[in-house]
Amino acid sequence: MKLGLAAGAAGLIPTALKASSPGASASHKGAKLVLLGTKGGPRVGGSRSNPANALVVDDAVYVIDMGMGVTAQFVKAGLDYKQIRGLFISHLHSDHELEFGNLVYNDWVTNSLTKPLNAYGPVGIEEMIKNYWALNKDDINTRIADEGRVDPRDLLIGHDMPFTKHVVMQDDHVRVSALPTPHKPLQNFAYRFDTPYGSVVYSGDTSFYPPLAEFAKGADVLVHEVLYVPGVDALTKRVNGGEDFRNHIINAHTTTEQVGQIAAMAGVKKLVLSHFVPGDMSWITDDMWREGVAKHYKGEIVVGRDLQEIPLS
Repeated sequence: MKLGLAAGAAGLIPTALKASSPGASASHKGAKLVLLGTKGGPRVGGSRSNPANALVVDDAVYVIDMGMGVTAQFVKAGLDYKQIRGLFISHLHSDHELEFGNLVYNDWVTNSLTKPLNAYGPVGIEEMIKNYWALNKDDINTRIADEGRVDPRDLLIGHDMPFTKHVVMQDDHVRVSALPTPHKPLQNFAYRFDTPYGSVVYSGDTSFYPPLAEFAKGADVLVHEVLYVPGVDALTKRVNGGEDFRNHIINAHTTTEQVGQIAAMAGVKKLVLSHFVPGDMSWITDDMWREGVAKHYKGEIVVGRDLQEIPLS
């Protein structure tokens, strides 16, 4: 779905995009999604980093979820701190927000954070920001005094969002909408980003939820979390978990077949699998992730990889 947010959008070629190096000032036109981290859950290890994504629209970057490793992945992707225009957190599980404060901190110490930056998420974001500044107050105050830096506490603005379907924000590059989805006991938001070059929907963490298909209707790209049941059985055995542990994971996420059903109902052009549960078992092949999905969805299926770029068309 194309959205005329900016004049002259027609005719631009998003596939020509190349990420800029940190601090670079080169100008690009187009849009792409960068998968910074594709492994579900808080465990660190394996070949995948924890959940994080970046949507690049022209010279603006919007970061969606900030699990452990997001700052290093952001740099590896060649993205520019100076271009960050908004931060979005789907829910308050640690694998989605644990490095939120540190990403902003590194934005600040590179002298890139010079104007207000808005962060959006469920109720608790504003308190989390206050707690982060309190945790690091000695370092921040010292650097302001010794290095002449601006005070970052005046620049990061948190927004606790109501748990309702609503338009979050809109600027010259993107309109962002949010949809509550079931991920008990926490509040999770799916996000839809409509740009002049196309639309991308990010599911966040959710169990099977048909209203998400309506929310994603006609999108160019749907990025959906995915669970592989035999992998969860192996995970349960690995951590000596019981039936309650297994059921919690199964009931809080979306199986491969269910993801295929959502994508088919939504009629999206491309489905990107991410937030793999489990995401650190090398014996689970790409074909295994695709198999259940393909029973229902006949469009393009991308088994996401860290630092993979998905252009919008």
